[in-house]
Amino acid sequence: MEKDASKQYASVGEGPSVNYAKMEQSARTRRKVLSAVTYVLLALWAVIVLFPFYWMVLTSVKSYSAYNSEYIPQFFTLSPTLQNYVDAFTSVPLGRYFVNTIVFTVLTTAIMVVVITLAAFAFARLEFRGRNIAFLLFLSLMMIPNELVIITNFVTITNLGMRNTFQGLILPSVTSVFYIYLLKENFEQVPDSLYKAAKVDGTSDMKYLLKVLVPISRPTLITVTILKVIECWNSYVWPRLITDDENYYLVSNGIQEIRENGFGRENIPAMMAAVVVISLPLIVLFLIFHKKIMAGVSRGGTKG
Repeated sequence: MEKDASKQYASVGEGPSVNYAKMEQSARTRRKVLSAVTYVLLALWAVIVLFPFYWMVLTSVKSYSAYNSEYIPQFFTLSPTLQNYVDAFTSVPLGRYFVNTIVFTVLTTAIMVVVITLAAFAFARLEFRGRNIAFLLFLSLMMIPNELVIITNFVTITNLGMRNTFQGLILPSVTSVFYIYLLKENFEQVPDSLYKAAKVDGTSDMKYLLKVLVPISRPTLITVTILKVIECWNSYVWPRLITDDENYYLVSNGIQEIRENGFGRENIPAMMAAVVVISLPLIVLFLIFHKKIMAGVSRGGTKG
């Protein structure tokens, strides 16, 4: 009887260990399957997202005759050529458009960073009558359709005689309600006691802003700067509306000029080469700073 009891207890003791091993094996299997499905879906999504870029680059290295002789689009080419990139710069003044875009982007971004930094500091730290109401009204501007703002800006810039000038291109883009809100939330994460202590020591508001808030909020400022650069580089509607002189065209408008001149409709590979050249700086910029963009957005949206 004692032997049978010991065997029974032994079997009972072994039971849970066997079941635990099976459960662990089942959990590992489920994790592997879930990981495999996740990677497959991510790979599929990556193909969907990257395929237009691949097709753009592929078309840009196909010769004009090879592209037009394809009744069925080919997903590769055995005779790539760079002649399309030469045509993109010689058929239209693409180099001038690049210079115009760089000037427009640098000046607009620099002025905007100064404006939103001062505005965010005023709403976050300065005490004045009606501050909260003013900021609420300021945020309500985000509800106004962009089309109405463009019409108002167009009338204003035209009346000021700034059409076909860099001033007319830059002036309506030197502020952003969303960026001011984002930076204000970032400034408010700094304790009020630090600001009061600085004031007791005789520190001016401007010195406190430059020496304390700006260094602390550097990730958000970098994010705002990068996003504004991308926004300026991709500007199309406003530059197209306010300029009809090719001396002030940006790269995005240069592509439209290519199409209007018949060059794009006749030579799609060369047009795609121009698009590749225009897109390359933004792709490189995003690949270098994408982690800072995410860090700045998450920091600016978290308050505590």
